[in-house]
Amino acid sequence: MPEIIELKATDLAAMLCSRVCHDLINPVGAIGNGLEVLSDPTQVAMQEGAQELIANSAKHARAKLEFARLAYGASSTAGTDFDTRECERVAKLLFEIEKADLDWQVPLILLPKHKAKLLMNMLLIAAMSVPRGGVVKVTVDGAAGQEKFVFTSTSDPEKRQKTLMPSGAEELLSGSPEGGVDARGIQPFYTGILARMTDMELKIWIEDSVFNFTATPKAVAAAA
Repeated sequence: MPEIIELKATDLAAMLCSRVCHDLINPVGAIGNGLEVLSDPTQVAMQEGAQELIANSAKHARAKLEFARLAYGASSTAGTDFDTRECERVAKLLFEIEKADLDWQVPLILLPKHKAKLLMNMLLIAAMSVPRGGVVKVTVDGAAGQEKFVFTSTSDPEKRQKTLMPSGAEELLSGSPEGGVDARGIQPFYTGILARMTDMELKIWIEDSVFNFTATPKAVAAAA
C-alpha cells in the first residue's frame, strides 16, 4: 500500500493559501477592471457593463471567501461545533456561482468542526464532477456522532456532458498521489486529511453516469 504523504503544517498552509488566492484572483481582478472603466470619462458607454461586471465579480468573490472561511479556516474556539444551517447557507452561496443546482437534504444538526469541513470539501469535489451543469445532491443520515455523508451528481442531459471524475481525486483523497501534491491538488488532498482526522472512510466512483462520493464512520463501515 502506498505510503501516505505527511505535509508540514507550513507547507499545507501555504498550499491552501495559494488555492484561495487562485480562486479569488479572477473576480478581484475583474472588479479592478470595472472600477478603471468607471473612472475613465472616455468610456461612458461602457459604464453600465462595468457596473454589472463589478456586481457579478463581487458575488463570486464573496461566495469563494465564505466557502474558504468555513471549509479551510480555523474556528475561533477550539472544539466548536458547526450548525448545518451555516453549512447550508454557505453551500447555497457557492452554488449561486456554480453551473450545477444544489439539492441539500441535510437535517438541522451540530457537527464537529472537522466533520463540517469535510462535508463542505466533499461538496466542492462533487460540484467539480458536473462542471457544465446538472444536480448535486447531498444527504446526511445516521445517529449522532455516526453520521454518513452521501453525495451524488448527475450531469444536465440537455448539454450532453458526461459526469466526470475530478482529475486525480482518488489518489489525492487517499493521501498518496504518485506525483506528490501541489497547490493544484491540495483541496482533495486536504479532504483526505479531514477524513482521516475524523475516522471517516471515503469512497468515490462513477456508476451509470452518476458520480458517487460517500464518507462513512470507520466503525460503521467495519460493522457493515
